[in-house]
Amino acid sequence: MTTATGLQTVVTVPARFRGPEGTANGGWIAGTVSEALNGARPDSAVEVTLHAPTPLETPLHLRRLADTATLTHGDELLVEAIGVTEPLEAPPFVPFPDAARAERGFPGLAGHAFPGCFACGLRAPGDGLRIFPGPVEGTGLVAAGWRVPMTLTGEDGLVPGAVIWSALDCATGWAHFRPGESALLGRLTARVHRRVYPGGAYSVVARATGRQGRKLFGESAVYEIDGTLVATAKTIWITPA
Repeated sequence: MTTATGLQTVVTVPARFRGPEGTANGGWIAGTVSEALNGARPDSAVEVTLHAPTPLETPLHLRRLADTATLTHGDELLVEAIGVTEPLEAPPFVPFPDAARAERGFPGLAGHAFPGCFACGLRAPGDGLRIFPGPVEGTGLVAAGWRVPMTLTGEDGLVPGAVIWSALDCATGWAHFRPGESALLGRLTARVHRRVYPGGAYSVVARATGRQGRKLFGESAVYEIDGTLVATAKTIWITPA
């Protein structure tokens, strides 16, 4: 929910869009801040850095200055977005039936650190996205079949861009995690090529691309049922100290 006040926007994150308990889902808030920066060119890539957890149901200030958008709570910088020109590599397409079958191996079914997460949590159908990435045998990929709830219809009749960013988010973590493991999203760079339709069926695919100390690296993509690329992203996760 946003309201304009002067040269800034007041943003309040509804509890529905939570990630770790009491804070916003990283992909959703990254997508929200990216839209402030990139509303005129929605198909450009944006790099979003999450400096601190974003609280729920709290007035926050979203500002755009030149080529940067920031989200703050008082004097604390929470999120920062900048436009980038680097290409983003998409993991290979996994057909929807194969992606849906891979969900049986979703590690979160055996142990989930954030079961209320909007993107990958064990939420009621129609409430969260219920994207449960599991391993695709012989590929090094994880995938899930995303059945888009009709409850995510935006004012224009399509799914809001911030929801697509959410779909790109957690899958890259689950490319690394075993049951019960977790990390916090530190950076998400994404490009949305096409819009998503409520009620549609999509493949969400991800792969781990490396690890350096406490940092986990991954890439993800959303595909239409015929293999058309919808969106792609790369992420950096930070594991607990």
